[in-house]
Amino acid sequence: MLDWTDRHERYFLRILSRNALLYTEMVTTGALLHGDVPRHLDYHQSEHPLALQLGGSDPADLARCAVMAEDYGYDEVNLNIGCPSDRVQSGRFGACLMADPALVAQGLAAIKERVNIPATIKCRIGIDEHDSDEFLFNFVETIAQAGCETFIIHARIARLQGLSPKQNRDVPPLNYPRVMRLKERFPHLQIIINGGIKTLQDAKDLLDSLDGVMIGREVYQNPWILNSVDEEFFGESANDRTRFDVMQSYIPYVEEQRRAGVPLQHMTRHILGLFHGVPGGKAFRRHLSENAFKKDAGVAVLEDALALVAGHNMQAEADALAVNFE
Repeated sequence: MLDWTDRHERYFLRILSRNALLYTEMVTTGALLHGDVPRHLDYHQSEHPLALQLGGSDPADLARCAVMAEDYGYDEVNLNIGCPSDRVQSGRFGACLMADPALVAQGLAAIKERVNIPATIKCRIGIDEHDSDEFLFNFVETIAQAGCETFIIHARIARLQGLSPKQNRDVPPLNYPRVMRLKERFPHLQIIINGGIKTLQDAKDLLDSLDGVMIGREVYQNPWILNSVDEEFFGESANDRTRFDVMQSYIPYVEEQRRAGVPLQHMTRHILGLFHGVPGGKAFRRHLSENAFKKDAGVAVLEDALALVAGHNMQAEADALAVNFE
């Protein structure tokens, strides 16, 4: 997710789940070949398992960047053929490439020839007028012949003409049955579904038919849903961790990054949803939004925001006791 799943967000999410596979935001081949490589590829070792998501169309460039990913220790390289952003269309990568499966296959094959880590594809169920099972099946078959075994399918078509990137996340209707028919057509491939998944129960229901589930925006907006993932999906014991415990694990990282000169808002913008639905959650978000951007803002801003949540919860407990005594 462009501009969302940066290294600070991923460090935070890893506190909530030790096992979920995390993906970087999409990094273009041009940014890696002609830009600041450490800025795009550096990460904290705790982030593993971690996949680098690439955007690009030139097979040679994709292969070179995949080698960088492997050298940096990434666990997977994922080629994004699903992003509908105007920025990616102008650079001829993202969802527009679904119209050229042969070129995508060449890129995937070039990657696999150069690296040993898994190479996967993320795509839509179709684009523009190409809205059929047949189109998706032909696309996947072409890429699979180049050696791809794992496809992450966003279960919406991409409307590159007439809809904004934001509208493409919601307006085209979800079509889970098409993804399930894809799995039936290619049972030997790993088919992972993405799009519109809001609860862990949603994920469990989809896993009855598919091999995996990718959750994006819901985790960003309500990250606490990750807290039970290791127990529900990876067989680990239930934890008694609280949201405050998560923040106590995150604060040392924030302090370290502030000493390195990282602005506080670069880290706090990712945690605004942690207290979603909890008394004091709005006050927490408001305090961070109004103060974290300030030039000299430090951990004290975060601690004050947490105190607001704690205060609301203490008051709620006091109110409940008063009602009981009455």
